[in-house]
Amino acid sequence: MKTKLLLFALLTAASIQAQTSSNSCSEADANTPITQPGVYSIDIINGSEYPIPLCGNNTLEGSLGEWFKYIPDSDSYLTVSTDLTQNEGRDTRIHIYSGTCGALVCEGGDDDSGSVYLSIASVNVTGGETYYIAFDNRWNGDGFDFEIIESDPPTPPAVTFAVSSLTTTGSDRAIVDMNGDHLDDIVSVSNTNINIHEQQTEGGFTSRNIETSYANYTPSWSLSAADYNADGFTDLLYGGGSGVTFMRSNGNGTFTEFSGSEYVFSQRSNFVDINNDGHLDAFVCHDVAPNVYYINDGEGNLTFYQGENSNGGVPSGLGLYDSGGNYGSIWIDYDNDRNLDMFIAKCGGEEARRTNQMHKNNGDGSFSENASEIFLADPMQTWSSAWGDFDNDGDMDVFVGASSGTHKMMRNNLTTDGQGNTTVTFEDVTAASGVYLLSDTGIENATYDFDNDGNLDIASNGNILFGNGDLTFTVHENLISGSNGSFGDLNNDGFIDAFSNGNIYINNGNNNNWISICTIGSEGFSNINGIGARVEIHTPSGIQIRDIRSGEGFRYMSTLNTHFGLGTETTINNLIIYWPSGVVDNIQNPSINQRICVTEGESLSVEDYELEGLTIYPNPVEDILNISTPVSISGKIATVFDLNGKKVLNSKLNTNNLDVSKLQTGFYILRLESEGRVINRKFIKQ
Repeated sequence: MKTKLLLFALLTAASIQAQTSSNSCSEADANTPITQPGVYSIDIINGSEYPIPLCGNNTLEGSLGEWFKYIPDSDSYLTVSTDLTQNEGRDTRIHIYSGTCGALVCEGGDDDSGSVYLSIASVNVTGGETYYIAFDNRWNGDGFDFEIIESDPPTPPAVTFAVSSLTTTGSDRAIVDMNGDHLDDIVSVSNTNINIHEQQTEGGFTSRNIETSYANYTPSWSLSAADYNADGFTDLLYGGGSGVTFMRSNGNGTFTEFSGSEYVFSQRSNFVDINNDGHLDAFVCHDVAPNVYYINDGEGNLTFYQGENSNGGVPSGLGLYDSGGNYGSIWIDYDNDRNLDMFIAKCGGEEARRTNQMHKNNGDGSFSENASEIFLADPMQTWSSAWGDFDNDGDMDVFVGASSGTHKMMRNNLTTDGQGNTTVTFEDVTAASGVYLLSDTGIENATYDFDNDGNLDIASNGNILFGNGDLTFTVHENLISGSNGSFGDLNNDGFIDAFSNGNIYINNGNNNNWISICTIGSEGFSNINGIGARVEIHTPSGIQIRDIRSGEGFRYMSTLNTHFGLGTETTINNLIIYWPSGVVDNIQNPSINQRICVTEGESLSVEDYELEGLTIYPNPVEDILNISTPVSISGKIATVFDLNGKKVLNSKLNTNNLDVSKLQTGFYILRLESEGRVINRKFIKQ
């Protein structure tokens, strides 16, 4: 919108107009109306009539108002904006009415959609009709300028949202299933309570307010959710400026609180299986020191680690910069090796402190920071990123959202040569993507297919960039007021909704098809939520991929269910889930337009018939296991399991041999996997 504002201001050569404000609607009605675009001025808000009804996205009332009468010459798209350079430091709210004084009808309004606390409101208007534009003193009574812009109506967004308010207590932070029924609930928290609006199967919500012991740290910066002790009920992690609080559900409507004694200036937090032992750990970005993480012992007990630690922690650490600068962590598999990597959006201070990082998972319990090698080491100011396969070519691209400056769209150029060697670099495609049309900056960025057309979209600070499937986007601003909030399906209709600032945004949907998947990890294998799994759907028109993650964007927690839009597709050939344990479920021809739950290992394996003649030698083996096969195995994933089914080694092959020298003596199973098809062979390690 700001690009349009600047362009229109140049075209109209707008200057400060002499039109003055009125103290009431009736006084404005008697005065000369505004009939043309331009910049108008208010000296002070001291009018006797306060604007009622409130049209801005805030229900808190003030006491005074200023009024203008506006009559457009022709049908147009009206924008009223206080987002002007001369208004820096002001706090404004706009109301736009039709009707008559004493019987006004809200047509539009805004509070804070512009820079910091400035406002932008847009509505369609009819030529010759009378409208009233009003401002109030709820936040500030000082004078300011505002601009009126008339333009052609924009192309409607692919979907719209119906807004309704919801009474909550505390900080509104999550859309996530809390009671194990796999329906998304709404969660708000305070120091002494957890307020849950549980979604009902027949529709609507039931409110439960659960008193808790006093939480030393509330989610002033972030909230993450997952069932880290695997009892079937969702637990919470609050991230605050002085430390973190864990709230563990007891499964009986109560929570047990514990807060670490360690000082942690928490930014983004995540639940994730860092060491891939089947149990969920917790990771927390530290603002002013190296990052911290809590390793789960398998009984739900968490041990604190910071930086490098070879005794139960991560030998290489997960972000070691002395003064931190760590803001937005997100766990994704960027190189398709079935190992979960971690990207950190960084901000503030000297260039080295604010340079973004990628921590590549080496598959052996260690990580290597390689952002510079793959061209993601950008010193931009950013608090979060949105990852997804925006061009549906089978690998994860990234939108790096700027908190100030310019956003970036980066294409994943993953390639595999004839010898199975995989190379990943990211290419800056911002200029051609349409992202530059979004000048709004902020801290919240997330990825969903809001219109179910099969192309991933980006939510960026309440704006939605609708994906065209080719790394280009159509920008629609201010669809969700204030910020993104949390995302999930709040009425179980297959379309992604939002919850932000006490308002539910129900997606009005369209005729596109969809499927939603809830993942249930098996005990002794993957974590119960399936966090870290890669989910694929194969349709006649191609493949879509998703990674399951707890904690994305900066502040909020969104659904753990996996959602795919299908557009006009009516068939899914295969639904494939690559679990963190190495188990692969390949479900053929699942029905569409439904939510299905998949338990790890419940489907029959699909054998790779091309590898039926595969042999391995020597067997028993000491160091190098050779693989003989009639076809190339370059690029296939080799996974080794012990006899208890635990994944002990994982690697993408580029030769016909596998280094097993670090394995303990014993019996193992080698599995080769590609596109959901597998072949298994047993071997003995000497």
